[in-house]
Amino acid sequence: MGKDTSKYLYIENLGCAKNQVDAEVMAKILGSDGYVLTDDASKASLILVNTCGFIESAREESINTFFELRTLNPKAKVIITGCLSQRYGKELSEQLPEADGIFGNRDLSKISSFVKETESKAASLLVPEYPDPDAEAYQREKLFNFPGSAYLKISEGCNHRCGFCAIPIIRGPLRSRPQHAILDEARTLAKRGIKEINLIAQDLAAYGSDWDGKSHFLELLAQITEIEGDFKVRLLYIHPDAFPLELLQMIKTNSKILPYFDIPIQHASVKLLRPMKRTGDAKTYTDLVSTIRRELPESVIRTTIMLGFPGEDDDDFDQVYDFVKKNRFNWMGSFVYSLEEGTYAATLTDEETHKALSKVAAKRQKKLQKLQEKISSEILTSFVGKEYDVLIEELIEGEDLAIGRFWGQAPEVDGLTVVMGRDMVPGNVYRCGITKVNGIDLEAVKL
Repeated sequence: MGKDTSKYLYIENLGCAKNQVDAEVMAKILGSDGYVLTDDASKASLILVNTCGFIESAREESINTFFELRTLNPKAKVIITGCLSQRYGKELSEQLPEADGIFGNRDLSKISSFVKETESKAASLLVPEYPDPDAEAYQREKLFNFPGSAYLKISEGCNHRCGFCAIPIIRGPLRSRPQHAILDEARTLAKRGIKEINLIAQDLAAYGSDWDGKSHFLELLAQITEIEGDFKVRLLYIHPDAFPLELLQMIKTNSKILPYFDIPIQHASVKLLRPMKRTGDAKTYTDLVSTIRRELPESVIRTTIMLGFPGEDDDDFDQVYDFVKKNRFNWMGSFVYSLEEGTYAATLTDEETHKALSKVAAKRQKKLQKLQEKISSEILTSFVGKEYDVLIEELIEGEDLAIGRFWGQAPEVDGLTVVMGRDMVPGNVYRCGITKVNGIDLEAVKL
């Protein structure tokens, strides 16, 4: 018997890569119940809106997306899942009667029984706690990345308790996955022909410290790279106050680990860093960047800067502007501070002051982004005239062109490489010569 084609599942995934892994896991579980994934929301009988609850703009996007899909397909069962459901489950169930269910994100294995429950009653709410670590669901079939790339989550939650961050409220304290489970998953990805395994967590370097107070990240990384297969490992998110410098020596001798570092520094003003619960300053963070570049001259460094934190003034902004200008990060993301209830920083300001500062911060953000785009574009010129392996993600229809990324470009967040050439297959890697820079993208020719 074939699958019941009336059981089409559409997932709208919002938020971070960790959320994406959750969506992939739920798709696999519901696939076992006969649901077939579709890209057409109007055709679906079940829609999951996998929400982000990190900052206010993300929550607004989540709610707007829910109503758009509810309007598009009024016959479908629409369930709100993810971080927003985990954090505000009770409030959502009271304020959104249009939703057929509200499902949190700590025990994904319960999604199957939850969906069945929504079939027999009007609306359901389930915000489950985490199961035993060995019982957690992490199996995936369909990956929502472009071909050849996958995310691999090594832990949940966080113990850093940054002053501005709601992640520990949403996902709880650090909860490292068992090593054997991560290695099994990495082997499966390698066997599937995945060329780029992107390790994700709130802080990769904290892995295992919830067991005995010590990081077990480097030993995990060594074991992952011993797995057979033609793949590279990318490290996404390492907390700047706990960066393991031994990692640099490891990368020097291990060609499977990309010298790409995503270090969310957030600011350079000590006046703001301390209430952010960050222990560093402009000098220690500059020293860290300099050390990475001295040890690994080829390295690519991405950071994130937050603007509009309570108390930020022109002098603080000048400090972070100069910091970005001096350190010349390859890539930088920025966002305006969001006042999050339950966090330490929420006690530092009031709604009116926050709104006024947010408007100023939005202008500062434009100025900082303009600086960063110039820096990124200038740094990219150093890649012109050189050869790199490029992972092809998609072909441009009707032309001998494809879009991909070389190792210095992480999925979703950095620029892209446009490759001229024929007979390319998405998910495969090709040797390419970089010919020019176009804004924050590269242009290349397949060799």
